[in-house]
Amino acid sequence: MASKALPATIARWALLSPRSIRIAPRMAASTTSSISSPWELYRPAIRIAGQRRALSSSVRSRYVDVDDAFDPRQQDRESDEVDVCIVGGGPAGLSAAIKLKQLASEAGNEDFRVLLLEKAGEIGDHIVSGNVIDPSAIKELLPDWNSEDNPNRFEHTTAAKVDKMYFLTKNSSIPLPKPPQMNNHGNHIISLNQLCKWLGERAEEVGVEIYPGFAASEILYNHEGVVKGVATNDLGISREGKPKDSFERGMEFHARVTLLAEGCHGSLTKQVIKKYDLRRDSQHQTYGLGIKEIWEVQPEKFQSGLVVHSMGYPLPSDTYGGGWMYHFGDNMVSIGLVVGLDYPNPWLAPYGEFQKMKHHPVFKNVLEGGKCISYAARTLSEGGFQSIPKVAFPGGALIGDSAGFVNLPKIKGSHTAMKSGMLAAEAAWDALSGNPEGTIFLFDYEDKLRSSTVWSELKQVRNMRPAFHSPLGLYGGIIYSGIEAFLFRGKEPWTFNHGKPDHAATKPADQCKKIEYPKPDGKISFDILTSVSRSGTNHEEDQPVHLQVKDWDKHAEMEWPKYKGVENRFCPAGVYEYVEDTSKDLGVRFQINAQNCVHCKTCDIKDPNQDINWSTPQGGEGPKYVLT
Repeated sequence: MASKALPATIARWALLSPRSIRIAPRMAASTTSSISSPWELYRPAIRIAGQRRALSSSVRSRYVDVDDAFDPRQQDRESDEVDVCIVGGGPAGLSAAIKLKQLASEAGNEDFRVLLLEKAGEIGDHIVSGNVIDPSAIKELLPDWNSEDNPNRFEHTTAAKVDKMYFLTKNSSIPLPKPPQMNNHGNHIISLNQLCKWLGERAEEVGVEIYPGFAASEILYNHEGVVKGVATNDLGISREGKPKDSFERGMEFHARVTLLAEGCHGSLTKQVIKKYDLRRDSQHQTYGLGIKEIWEVQPEKFQSGLVVHSMGYPLPSDTYGGGWMYHFGDNMVSIGLVVGLDYPNPWLAPYGEFQKMKHHPVFKNVLEGGKCISYAARTLSEGGFQSIPKVAFPGGALIGDSAGFVNLPKIKGSHTAMKSGMLAAEAAWDALSGNPEGTIFLFDYEDKLRSSTVWSELKQVRNMRPAFHSPLGLYGGIIYSGIEAFLFRGKEPWTFNHGKPDHAATKPADQCKKIEYPKPDGKISFDILTSVSRSGTNHEEDQPVHLQVKDWDKHAEMEWPKYKGVENRFCPAGVYEYVEDTSKDLGVRFQINAQNCVHCKTCDIKDPNQDINWSTPQGGEGPKYVLT
């Protein structure tokens, strides 16, 4: 196992960082031998948010002598060595971390180091989901998670009591029979944002080293091409790519096992899938964009435990998707719309469709007189069983939505994400225990996954999503899904293929009907910048644009004539614009407002020419979601 390292270099780096790092010495004894983790001295206590410590010129010089010829990549990075490094503080990453430390504790190995890096300023800040949770996985991991006898139980749950499903037309709603997969008896309505914060606390209690504000931006390989860890991004780089006087080189975290739990379409996951050809035996992934608001509604309109799902309006018949409304907590309502990103019409704007949906009587009657308090957006994997890649690679594995374990017909993915994290933890522990020196390859994780409920769940519903690619479109998909849910139940001998990749499904603008969206009323519907302000999003402007487009003018030349600004419409945060500019041959100029980015990854997925690459900005930046 990895040996402990003294905390000096890590502490120095954290203290100099401009990120939202919480730092305070907490030494239990006068010698470092009593410290269970080399970072324990710097456990959270004092918030340092949005301000940079003044650095003396002598300290600065240890990091960089600023000049125009300086190349940051020539500087050595500080490094630390752990047993397992996990990238991502969502349900999969936190479950894997907790399980690993549970196994180490059972074996009496208190020196086993598990480190979790999270790009958000706090655990949970970037987490968004519906969320009606199937508690099966969390009960297995933490049996007393919701027990009245547990003083540290997760208290923010609302039992799901009533399920309703509608097919919507513009002004009416038609009740639909509830498929067995959507029976929420025994499930809980929660905020996944809150649950991840709570799981983070439980992880720290068992000794996981959690470091929010550290954005892993690079996969590290050894001389044999085996993953040996990750590196965080450099700080103090200007928008022009030049080092500022506050420049700090990123850090390297070396590990025998690296688990990628970045969520849907992670930037490091993309690299690993490509390098090791992990999709060689699977179909491409297909995605949806979920847009969500949290409302506080009038008490007389609140129905605790009500779960509502909808299909149809406002989406056109050639676009997959649906809405939800969950009543939870004290007069709180979670409302949102998921739009399949294989929609063909470039004039369609998922954000605009969501604002229209809220004016339908099913939703408007609940929201009127209430207050919108939070906004969020995130992509989710919809490919299911056919799109699961190889999950193990030399030195690590993909867990959670990095691999795409969402059960779409069930409209749930947290329980499968958690279960996959636990299975990977078991495989990693066994592999490390049995192979103290050589390369780790988690074959056992692949085997465990195939014999688990994750695999059987996804296989059973594998044909429902691709059924909507039939010539009958929406209505054919609904009919087939009904037959599948009540009759076939996944036992049919065939498996449908997905259609075109999402970016390739987009048609030219002149072949599609232009969509004009109504002006928001400011009460039920809102303009996009008002919504972004409710996401808590913040990025330092003087840094390289993390939405990477090599040549903005060339991008405009490829995209504008054919798609007429599809980027502006598919983005739920107003990041992309085409601005009138008579100096340009096209009459418009392409512009990226990266400070608005809510890290949803839609642009990386849906851009027709695939020349937008989402990369991590400085750690601790992006949205700061509440109750999402």
